[in-house]
Amino acid sequence: MNDLKQYIETHKERFLEELFSLLRIPSVSSKTEHKPDMLKCAERWKELLFAAGCDCAEVHPTEGAPVVYGEKIVNKNAPTVLVYGHYDVMPVEPLELWKTSPFEPTIIDGRIYCRGANDDKGQSFMHAKAFEYLLKNNELTCNVKFMLEGEEEVGSKNLYTFCEQNVEKLKADVILVSDTSMIDSDTPSITVGLRGLTYLEVEVTGPNHDLHSGLFGGAVANPINILCKMVASITDEKNRITIPHFYDDVLTVSNEERALMAKAPFNEEKYKEALDVKELCGEEGFSTIERTGIRPSFDLCGIWGGYTGEGTKTVLPSKAYAKLSMRIVPNQDPDKISALFQQHFEAIAPKCVKVKVTPHHGGNAYVSPIEMPAYKAAEKAFEETYGKMPIPTRSGGSIPIISGFDKILNTKSLLLGFGLEADAIHSPNESYKLEHLFKGIETIVWFYRYFEKKKS
Repeated sequence: MNDLKQYIETHKERFLEELFSLLRIPSVSSKTEHKPDMLKCAERWKELLFAAGCDCAEVHPTEGAPVVYGEKIVNKNAPTVLVYGHYDVMPVEPLELWKTSPFEPTIIDGRIYCRGANDDKGQSFMHAKAFEYLLKNNELTCNVKFMLEGEEEVGSKNLYTFCEQNVEKLKADVILVSDTSMIDSDTPSITVGLRGLTYLEVEVTGPNHDLHSGLFGGAVANPINILCKMVASITDEKNRITIPHFYDDVLTVSNEERALMAKAPFNEEKYKEALDVKELCGEEGFSTIERTGIRPSFDLCGIWGGYTGEGTKTVLPSKAYAKLSMRIVPNQDPDKISALFQQHFEAIAPKCVKVKVTPHHGGNAYVSPIEMPAYKAAEKAFEETYGKMPIPTRSGGSIPIISGFDKILNTKSLLLGFGLEADAIHSPNESYKLEHLFKGIETIVWFYRYFEKKKS
């Protein structure tokens, strides 16, 4: 183990510069102007996979962002691990809230500040360096395949097609993913459940053009006012979602499992303090951990319309818009939930406006079995690096393609994440602790050591 720590220490500066070369590329998949950056980032990943020791590394074009694939086959009879990650990142707005330049990695107090530092360039990078160490020290006893996509943040539409077209190429014993979090720096955990997602956009139209708010206000419906009332009605006073039949397929979690979840360390006061809120808000009858792990939720992600520029403009707008997401749980189907929302939203719309609902993307929830050899190997790996067994947890987040892997590739995924809530993924000032970057590399190396034993 000292050799591993020494290897990381010796090559630390090179590791950081290689990671920074990825972080400096503004690979924002949701914005068309960054299409050249997506290809640039894919090509850089290809270079890094070759440098780490892959026998082949390829950039596969899709109808959207390319998929990067690399592999090292040491023995056709050995266990095979498929590493999945994504190189696309969320938009950085609002820019004024960033303390550093969002695409210039900056180390402050032991953290790398940059978009993608955690999600998911930093966490994916750990796998390349663990692979490099094992290969250069003649310890690699598993076949390793890498698959890095550029559309995770927009639904992975083209990765589903890539997987369907390359089932044999992607054949593996387990899919290893680092795109999740730990409970805290001293409490390792393995994510065993993800919520699914349904993401939509709504448009509410009133008059056929913007109107003078003095001449028409009070006589003609204001689409922003109507939209706010409609969206507000989607949850009731107990914070339950009011869409008819929304909860029909929600999987009921047993009291025994809820009791186990309650054993996970969680300090509500520190949680509130970190978020600077006086009270928490969620579905009545469930704890905070349960609300984000085993219960569905509804959130307005953005709302706009009318005049929002400097100064004043007394306008009654013609249109109002909103983007919203519903996190769903096992047994709920994203397409069914999308249809239920559309039916309900159209039904509650008053005759004074017209509404349009546009589905964007979504995916099913996922539960990972804790009996599989990969999970047992990960437990032992965390015990080596953190000195304690990891706690199984359920995440409130979503990685839609994970359930897709299960269906298309018939392969289970192990969610081995090293992020923290404090890393502020998707927000201004995203960061990743250097300690977690390097300890993640160590843990992944130990995972391979134990996985080969568990599979043999």
